[in-house]
Amino acid sequence: MSVLVIGGTGTTGSLLASLLPDARIGTRKPVRDDHVRFDWDVPATYGSALEGVDRVYLIPPVGVVDPVPAVESFLVRARHVRRVVLLSSSAVPESATGMGALPALVRAMPEWAVLRPSWFMQNFTGDHPVAAGVRAGEIVTATGAGRVGFVDAADIAAVAARALLDPLPHNTDHLITGPEAVSYADAAAIITELTGRPVRHRSVSTEEMTERLATSLPKEFAAVLAQLDEDIRGGAEDRVTTTVEDVTGRPPRSFRDFCREFLS
Repeated sequence: MSVLVIGGTGTTGSLLASLLPDARIGTRKPVRDDHVRFDWDVPATYGSALEGVDRVYLIPPVGVVDPVPAVESFLVRARHVRRVVLLSSSAVPESATGMGALPALVRAMPEWAVLRPSWFMQNFTGDHPVAAGVRAGEIVTATGAGRVGFVDAADIAAVAARALLDPLPHNTDHLITGPEAVSYADAAAIITELTGRPVRHRSVSTEEMTERLATSLPKEFAAVLAQLDEDIRGGAEDRVTTTVEDVTGRPPRSFRDFCREFLS
């Protein structure tokens, strides 16, 4: 088999690529022999990236309100591909348009899986706005006291690897969470305890959150992200599943253990 990992230098893609040493890594800026140029904005790159491939890890275009046209065009070119594993989100409901329309496109492939992870623990590190808040000592969201089953991207990658490589196709949606749901205030308290640096959570209105995000993102996309915070406030992400252990045979990493390794 030959696997194309779209977004293979990103958060989940790079972790998945480390589990699949023979995979082809799709990236806008190839720098290694196992890299191939792939750019959602340049359809001419689809064909060469797909050449000889029979399985695809599909990360849709990032920051696009409606990725359907690009993904649909890609899948037309991927008629010879047998199995597609889509990275979706637990926060994205099924719909006729937008991100919510992608699972239906993937389910039309001969073999498939749709990954629906909760929010990433990696949001608390790197360049994410939440991580900037951690460094500044104040995480700002519109989530109120809502709780989230934060999940380590390494656990998502482990599920993706099994969905791509298992002899029998999964042909199902995988709702992926960590082992417990915590609020942003809980997360701030854990980080404070482990690092000794005071971090607090400040909840704002959805409207204020939209304006904050719109300083660095298109206003329409900022509004979508702020609405997801409001959904968390309403309890939409307050859940845990056993998917990671069911699929990989090992339990998912806890938020405390993640912070102990990457923040303390």
